Amino acid sequence: MDKILHQPLGGNEMPRFGGIATMMRLPHIQTSEQQRELDVGFIGVPLDIGTSLRSGTRFGPREIRAQSVMIRPYNMATGAAPFDSLNVADIGDVPINTFNMLDAVRIIEAFYDNVLEHGIIPLTLGGDHTITLPILRALKKKHGKVGLVHIDAHADVNDHMFGEKIAHGTTFRRAVEEDLLDCDRVVQIGLRAQGYTAEDFNWSRKQGFRVVQAEECWHKSLTPLMEEVRAKVDGGPVYLSFDIDGIDPAWAPGTGTPEIGGLTTIQAIEIIRGCQGLQLIGGDLVEVSPPYDTTGNTSLLGANLLYEMLCVLPGVQHR
Repeated sequence: MDKILHQPLGGNEMPRFGGIATMMRLPHIQTSEQQRELDVGFIGVPLDIGTSLRSGTRFGPREIRAQSVMIRPYNMATGAAPFDSLNVADIGDVPINTFNMLDAVRIIEAFYDNVLEHGIIPLTLGGDHTITLPILRALKKKHGKVGLVHIDAHADVNDHMFGEKIAHGTTFRRAVEEDLLDCDRVVQIGLRAQGYTAEDFNWSRKQGFRVVQAEECWHKSLTPLMEEVRAKVDGGPVYLSFDIDGIDPAWAPGTGTPEIGGLTTIQAIEIIRGCQGLQLIGGDLVEVSPPYDTTGNTSLLGANLLYEMLCVLPGVQHR
């Protein structure tokens, strides 16, 4: 019997301003039995107690879903038809502990352990960047150490923040210390602005990361860069982590730690499409803060970048 593939609810079946708000108006699948039939699951992690400046990312998953209603199934630029070959659904939000960071991290890791046990590729709606650490912990149990494509204004390799070892700015230092990353297959793109010390970005380089500062990206297409990135991270499982503050605040103002001189939305699409052909095992879009997103444009961008991630997953058919 052929597998039945879920499809987004069309705009001619229910007005786009109506219906239940799921990612791309896909079915909301909650039971373990149904989840075992999925290939990809959109997951919300409404966490913002790891932020250091402006809060509000706890509302990110809800608003990204709301802004996803205009996204249609077929990618007219790349020919990707993800819903023709993959079974995709929205499997809801992780029920985090909003008063205890360490417990929240434990809950997230356990939730993703279950998702991965079902064979689901997770695409995550954040939430602040703390959430990537427990996701990487869960991924290592299934895949071993992973390569990483990380888009961000910040390296997130602080040793601590206000004395705390786990926060949104310490994620990738902890990931290195816990041996979650294949450091020779890690690229960070879009880093910029100022540092606490002159060596801030060099810590990443000393681990073997390729660091692409934002200035290297100004006034150019990033398609050539992505050839280099693919060569760097290929050869094993790869995780894609996209902090929306990697984009210039002219296009993505709704975030907690905005930095001028960032990437454009076109460059963001080039980066994700440039991951086509890699062994992607998941991805996240983090740090969307709706209270600072008065037009909804940041959440709209986040929703579309998650769709682009879906389109470059292994097994996606192209028309």
